[in-house]
Formats: sequence, structure tokens, C-alpha cells
Amino acid sequence: MTTGRATTAAARPARRATPPQVAKQPAPLLPVARVAVDVALPHLDQLFDYLVPETLAAQVVPGSRVRVRFSGKLVDGYVVERLASSDHEGRLAFVERSVSSEVVLTPAVLRLARAVADRWAGTLADVLRLAIPPRHARAEAASYESPVVEKMVQLNQSTSWARYRSGTQLLAALRSGGAPRAVWAALPGGGWAGEIAELVAAVTASGRGALVVVPDGRDAARVDAAVTARLGAGRHVVLTADLGPVERYRRFLTVSRGEVRVVVGTRAAAFAPVADLGLVVIWDDGDDLHAEPRAPYPHAREVLLLRAHLEGAAAVLGGHAVTAEGAHLVATGWASALGADRAVTRAVAPRVVTGEDPAAGRQPEMPARLPTRGWQAVNEALRGGAPVLVQVPRRGYLPALSCDRCRTSLRCPACAGPLAATETGRPPTCRWCGRLAAGWSCPECGATRYRAVVVGATRTAEELGRAFPGVPVRTSAQGQVLDSVPPGPALVIATPGAEPVADGGYGAALLLDGWALLGRADLRSAEEAVRRWLNAAALVRPADEGGRVVVLADAALSAVQAVVRWSPGGHADRELAERRQLGFPPVAVFVELTGEPGAVDDFLAAATLPASSEVLGPVPARSGDGDAARALIRAPRSAAAEVAGALHAAQGVRSARKLPPVRVRVDPIDIG
Repeated sequence: MTTGRATTAAARPARRATPPQVAKQPAPLLPVARVAVDVALPHLDQLFDYLVPETLAAQVVPGSRVRVRFSGKLVDGYVVERLASSDHEGRLAFVERSVSSEVVLTPAVLRLARAVADRWAGTLADVLRLAIPPRHARAEAASYESPVVEKMVQLNQSTSWARYRSGTQLLAALRSGGAPRAVWAALPGGGWAGEIAELVAAVTASGRGALVVVPDGRDAARVDAAVTARLGAGRHVVLTADLGPVERYRRFLTVSRGEVRVVVGTRAAAFAPVADLGLVVIWDDGDDLHAEPRAPYPHAREVLLLRAHLEGAAAVLGGHAVTAEGAHLVATGWASALGADRAVTRAVAPRVVTGEDPAAGRQPEMPARLPTRGWQAVNEALRGGAPVLVQVPRRGYLPALSCDRCRTSLRCPACAGPLAATETGRPPTCRWCGRLAAGWSCPECGATRYRAVVVGATRTAEELGRAFPGVPVRTSAQGQVLDSVPPGPALVIATPGAEPVADGGYGAALLLDGWALLGRADLRSAEEAVRRWLNAAALVRPADEGGRVVVLADAALSAVQAVVRWSPGGHADRELAERRQLGFPPVAVFVELTGEPGAVDDFLAAATLPASSEVLGPVPARSGDGDAARALIRAPRSAAAEVAGALHAAQGVRSARKLPPVRVRVDPIDIG
């Protein structure tokens, strides 16, 4: 008796004969595919040639996805072009397979992606990951019906652009196929989305496409509704990150297939493959949500400006505030300033005042941080049946120092970087160059004492709730952002950027803790304060309807006066002049290097920077980066391309040698 399986030859199954391997044959026509391989190593940032198998000749088309063998591994790639021959001297490998014949990378987007990679010292692979969403076969296989297109609203109706100087000329230029460029200071009120829709309608009337980029999904929903009302349904798509991967890719395909020529979306939509692009618009370009947090860290504003230049499209930078970058475009003649006359602005803007010392003349029941003017404004609005907006700066700002007497932010005498306290009893230290500021004195008032800026308050809602019993208190902040609030008396506590829209407008707005914004250790602190204050004030009713805004900050400061006078362009011009004098962006190019201390030193030694550049640091990096070091490179804007090329070359050397990585950010939005 046996206990195991039989092992005789008769018991074993017969082996199948292996068919002989058939050698792959290249396609008879255009047998070479030039491929952008999805490998983000800087020293491999180039295109590679592969042979196209005869069996895949119809599927491997320019703009499609393929799989190729690279360094012994199968990796994804995009076909850039098909060629008759290659200048590569060695033997070419074959394309392994076609992932999809869907064209997702257009020549215009490829050219833009290459320009973005060069501008921010990145790689083409990294940019293409931002530009093209991941593939979903279900979305590609779904049948598409022709979109239901409603009749477009006639363009000869009255236009709100008549309120702006040269506004009607802008619309006329777009309708006639022109490519005007403007920096638009939008009037207060909720009409900005409708005005963008008018621009879109004008450019589509000329047979061209349009691309609108906004900071978040709430703004995208407002523009979506306005464009639908103006053009009708089915003529545009919305591309935002919260759509989900399948739906986002499905909508992306409607654009790449040319089914729609108008896109509204958030920062990644700046790369949408809109055919015959005639207009790019970015709303609220100072919002930090426009800055990409992934390599190579481009800003949507600069991406759109590059795209307008490359494709000959019109460009409009809009917002209630104007950034220094916008003022720079006007100063250089690249764009025109587009705003309203003073009388028009006064007619639609609320009355803006500053709050006096909260401790002066305060009633016993008033919250400690609420001045008399604020108290009165809240009471009057609530009695009139209107909601009141209370803006409170969010937590998390870096500790900053200011003059104890006049509150001027402390800056390094050597490089103008922000000063920060390190240890008790020691002089403040520059966060950029690391120098001690011994013997510091305020350049404005001569004082020698300084203080830390207190950031935010956690009890605002509770304090106001106790001060106004019986009044509903609503909060809108990260994690629970309200889109709108109904009419009627209410206190709405919101952090900057999370302010909901009130039906009929707010009766009043309180902008609390101005020093928390103005005292940030950041180059853009004043600009950001003006932007956030104006965005909140724009939600308040006009002054002749009782709308009032109270700003709790020193009325003598230029940032506060810009809000009181509703003069965003004037403040942007002042900011630009100061940055030009100090050598800050956008006049200069700034680069931040972050990595291990030794790695940053080695990187700087390997980079062949132009002689006009200046290196600040390395110094210990900001909290949250561990034991990393940080260095800053400053150079004239005219040397930006040379600096980026040197950084890319240094990154290539390090990646080829498998050295520790160094993060490179060109013109970061948070220089502090």
C-alpha cells in the first residue's frame, strides 16, 4: 500500500509545447515614439525614444498613455510624437503596451508643462502629474451623448462692466477675437461671479474657449451658476478636487475631446486642455490656495500668465484686492489696470471705520476686545434685522515681533528678513540670514523695546454670545464652512476665507485682531490683511443701506487706510515700491532650499548661480521641518531663468549620485 501520489511517467500530465517567440516588428510608418516617461528624477528629465510594435501602431498616438520598460521596470508614459527615425545611437526598446488611445496630453499643455517645469526648477514628470488626472477606464468606456445646449443669452443686454473704466472696451475686444490683459479691482458686492460670466460669454461669442480658476469649491459653485445663467446648461464643465477621481476624469475627457470649451475650476484646472483658448481668468490671485503644495510648487496665477503668453490668449487677474504681482504687471505695461471711479465705488461700498482703543469708554457688558464703535455697529445691524459678520484670524501663525510703541514689524537691518525671538535675554535673530539684531531700534519711531504679537482668540463666539443674549451665533471655519446664511439677526463668526454669503448682505462686519494679521512674520502680511479685510467687507451692504465695517487696527497704517478708503490699487502700488526698494518678489526672484544641513551646504556648493544672486543662510528651518536647514537665494528677476537652470542642474547631479534630497521652492508664497 502506498501513501503518496504516483510519480511514474504514465501518471504525469504531458507538457505543452511552448510556441516559438515571434520577434516584434516595428510599425512600417513612423516606427519611433518619443515618450515622456513618468520618472521624476531630475537627471532623467528628458524625452526617450521607443520603437512602436506593428501590433500597436494604431493605438500609440501622440498624447496617449503607454507603458514602457525603463531601467528594468515597467513605468507609465505619454507619447509626445511619432517619428520616422531616432537620433539615438543605441538599440531602442519597444513600447510594451498601449494603456489607452485616448489623447489626454495636447501639444499646448505639453508646451505649458515644460515651461512650468523650467520656471520652477522642476521636472516635466512632476508637472504632468498635476496637469492630467489619473486614468479611469470606466470613464473612458462610458458612452457620451451630445450635451444639451440651451440657447445663449444675448450679449446686447445691459452689462455691469459699464461701471468700470474701459470695462465695455474689454468686452468688445474679447468679442472681436482680441487678447487684452487686465488687472481687475472688483467692486464690492456679490456681482463678481456674474461679471466673470460676462467675460466668458464675450470670448465664446468669438468662437474661442475660456478658463476660469478660483480658490475653492464654493467660489467655483458661484461662477458655475453665473456661467450657466449666462450661457445655458451644457456649455462648460467644473473641475475641482472634491468631484472624486472618476467624475473628475470624465469631465476632463469632455474638455480633451473638445465637447466643451469653457472650464471653471480650482488650481489644477489651470492645465485643462481647452481648445482654442481665448481667455484665462483667475479670481482672488492672492489666496494661498492657488499655490500648489506639491513639487514643483507652481502658482496658478503664474501658470495662467504663462499659458496666456504661449497661446496668445487674453488674461484677467481679478479680486477685491490687488496683489503686488498684479501691480507689477501694470507697472511693466504687460497689463492694464481695470477699476471703477471713486463715485461708483462709494455708491456700492459699505462705510469702513477703525475701532478705537477697546479699553476706552467701554460698557461693562461689552466683550474685552470689542470697541464702542463695534458695539454700536452690531447693535444697529441686529435691530435692523440683518446678520453681522465677525472675522477672527485663525490660529497657527508663526510667532512674530513688533515695536512696542508703534507696532512696526521687526526686520533685519542686514537683509530685511523677519526677526524672531529665540531665548529669553538674547537679541532677536533673523529668520533668513541668522544674524543677531543686537542694539535694535525701530526705524519708524526709534523705540528699542519690542513685543510678541498675540495671535487670534478662542473665545470670540462665546464672548459675543454672552454679550448679545438671544441672538443666534453661527460659526464658519475649517471643518465646518458655511456657504450662506439666511436673512435675519444673527452673529456669524468666521475665519478668513470661510465667510458665508448673506442673503441681502450683512448689516455690519467686525474685523477683529488686526495685529494678528499685520504682525505676521511674512513678507505678505500687509497685503494679506488688506485682501482678507476687503473680501469680508465686500459682503456688507452699501453705506446708504446702513452697511458698516469696523476694523480693529491702527488707523494710521497704510494697510488699514487702504480698506477705509477702499483703495486696493493704491496699496498694491505702495507694496510694490517697498519690495522694489528691498529687493523682494515680484521684482526679485526668491528661492527657498530646505533639507538636511549638510545637504543644503552641498547643494549650494554644486549650484552655479549667477554672480548677481545672493545667498542668505543656511539657518535652522522653521518649526515643523525637524532638524532641517533652510537657505534663501535672492536674485534680480532678469536672472530668474539662469537661477532656475542652475538649480535644476544641481538637482540632477544630486539625484544621479543618490544624495539626500533638497526641496527647492521658487518664489514661495510664504516667505517668512
